[in-house]
Amino acid sequence: VPAAEVSLMNKLIHTSLVESKQHVEILQQDPNSPLFSIKSFEELPLRKELLQGVYMMGFNRPSRIQEDALPIMLAHPPQNLIAQSQSGTGKTAAFVLAMLSRASASKKYPQCLCLAPTYELALQIGQVVQTIGKFCSDIKVNYAVRGNQVRKGTVLEEQIIIGTPGTTLDWCFKQHILDLTKISLFVLDEADIMIDTQGLSCQSIRIHRALPKSCQVLLFSATYKEPVRAFAERIVPDPVVIKLREEELTLTNIRQYFMVCQNSDEQYRALCNLYGSIIVGQVMIFCRTRRLAEWLSGRMSLDGHQVAVLTAELTVVQRASVIQRFREGKEKVLIATNVCARGIDVPQVTTVVNFGLPVDQGGEPDFETYLHRIGRAGRFGHRGVAFSVLERGTVPLVRKIEEHFQTTIKRLDPHDIDELEKLAA
Repeated sequence: VPAAEVSLMNKLIHTSLVESKQHVEILQQDPNSPLFSIKSFEELPLRKELLQGVYMMGFNRPSRIQEDALPIMLAHPPQNLIAQSQSGTGKTAAFVLAMLSRASASKKYPQCLCLAPTYELALQIGQVVQTIGKFCSDIKVNYAVRGNQVRKGTVLEEQIIIGTPGTTLDWCFKQHILDLTKISLFVLDEADIMIDTQGLSCQSIRIHRALPKSCQVLLFSATYKEPVRAFAERIVPDPVVIKLREEELTLTNIRQYFMVCQNSDEQYRALCNLYGSIIVGQVMIFCRTRRLAEWLSGRMSLDGHQVAVLTAELTVVQRASVIQRFREGKEKVLIATNVCARGIDVPQVTTVVNFGLPVDQGGEPDFETYLHRIGRAGRFGHRGVAFSVLERGTVPLVRKIEEHFQTTIKRLDPHDIDELEKLAA
């Protein structure tokens, strides 16, 4: 699944803030420059209308990224910022507050420009602008995205422009309706996706080069790997950097078990024994193919289980709706293909079941997919348990996974209910 789609799904499903406990590092070029952190929005130099908008978003107090980033973004003179934060932590609201604060209603031309990798992500950011800026009636927004036809010679009066790199380039250099020399704040959202997607990086850099040197630059990224760092150093002069200690997916906090069955019917009975004996609450079940996922969903539904199915054939909005219903507990079981193996966090999931192991085209274990699958049960240091329900011929794959990860996967008898109940206890 493209990274931009995963990012959009995360924006759609996070209806409340994620409380991150990861260690935050703040780095800056000038060690003598003071850094400030805030514990309430009232401590910030925000207009009354913006505070009302923040409360409309349901924010009673700043999230961790907002505590550290907002004083930097709103500082005078303006400071450049590179910020890393996971989805759902309030980073969009943070840079939206910065744009609404920097935009002057009396100036009827674009002053703030925000780039996102896709049309849908741009609209999501725009919705946050509309909500927080509800009481700033004189601040207007326009979208430099596909389908928004603007004639050459049009005079843009909106103070905030949100767009994708390709259409924004057209507005600037083909239609000449967006004057980049008047932009005072530039936001690059989802910078990691921008860099990893062919074409977006060059387009973003070309736009940035046309901005005035005095323009404040805010770069936001969910990851902070070497390509992002190199990209940031090319386009952001003297930034303050807010960086998370990278969370590594490991197997140390996840107990792993496997069961050997003769066929798919026996696999299903083993799964039912698991669900009846051990699994309390919600579970994610991974299948190799959409066909297998739909078969399993049909059988579980007939047996009275509340089941949702997540496959790549669904649209992004449909997938987000499925995940949101699961997060809200409306379905207890989420059956997924690898579309959901990474990037989606459902904190209440403590159990993952592999209905067959993931393999590559050569029939060898797909180690990375296995790690990300069972990692759904061990997010952010939580303890979890993973079961693999296998047909007999795939047992050698278990040994290869054990050897690769230097871990132990304990064998269980799928028919031994007493053993399963002891495990649950």
